[in-house]
Amino acid sequence: MQFDQPKRREFITLVGGAAAWPLVVRAQQAGKVVRIGFIGASLNSPAMAGQYQAFLTELRELGFGEGQNVIVDYRRIDDPRGPFAIAAELMRLQVDLVVATGPEVALQAVVGASRSIPIVILAVQYDPIARGYVESLARPGGNITGVFYRQPELAAKQLELLTQAFPEKSRFAVLYDANSADQLSAAEEAAKSMPLELRPLKLEKPPYDFAAAFATMAQGGAQVVLVLSSPPFVEHRPQIAALAIEHRLPTMFVFRSYVDAGGLMSYGVEQSAMYRRLAAFVEKILKGTKPADLPVEQPTKFEFVVNLKTARAIDVELPTSILLRADEVIE
Repeated sequence: MQFDQPKRREFITLVGGAAAWPLVVRAQQAGKVVRIGFIGASLNSPAMAGQYQAFLTELRELGFGEGQNVIVDYRRIDDPRGPFAIAAELMRLQVDLVVATGPEVALQAVVGASRSIPIVILAVQYDPIARGYVESLARPGGNITGVFYRQPELAAKQLELLTQAFPEKSRFAVLYDANSADQLSAAEEAAKSMPLELRPLKLEKPPYDFAAAFATMAQGGAQVVLVLSSPPFVEHRPQIAALAIEHRLPTMFVFRSYVDAGGLMSYGVEQSAMYRRLAAFVEKILKGTKPADLPVEQPTKFEFVVNLKTARAIDVELPTSILLRADEVIE
């Protein structure tokens, strides 16, 4: 389901009433086990599994233990049936609340399946205010609240760090796909004020051929690679890191899990902290607070991680200034 801006605003007004919320509160008072739907990336990724565990742990510490007074039904955003099918399935399970993480389609699917259920979002690669899902950060105004961050801004910062780490290099390849096109636009805009040449390489039709992509970038004379954020990339972190080392290409990523897998550097939001915040939103809503009254949050904690072992493997020496700026240096 697609909403234009006026219709989204009209939709927010429609669902902004309080009729649905007491149902959750009464369920708690009656001792019913609350059912939560959770739409996210594949848990086959250790990083995603860890983030989801952070959500469950925080939820338990806030009084909602899975299998005790709450059941969480997890669904993959990349389920072959499609996001709208899994959202409809969650509605048939009569979930009391849905957590929708990742790209906009996760939220679109839930909104299309229900007009009243409380929704907690972790908005990635879209702005819920600009898209009309919430009225403002301070007053969401409807049945949707949560956390969001602007990944395009991170892309500009990642470029800045790369230029500081490798001031003598100017040919920067950028690996992206349709999910990260807005990040590429931000990187291209930032590059206008930097002495470097961006060489974007778009991957299409998953599963992606990362080996061919890195061979193309290396043969084209790339000196550094910025790997933008996209869900289809995440499960292939070890392969991407290994290919970068094979071609002796310094790389920058958005998630530290890439650096743990052998990537050179990452700069981005501390993911586990955001998933803990999602649990806090869920707890407040289940205890009776309306989503409309819970301000949407943006992350304040960012981390810059460097892998020195990888630097040695590709025979690059990082400036002391970069190492001092890093929140963590992996030896």
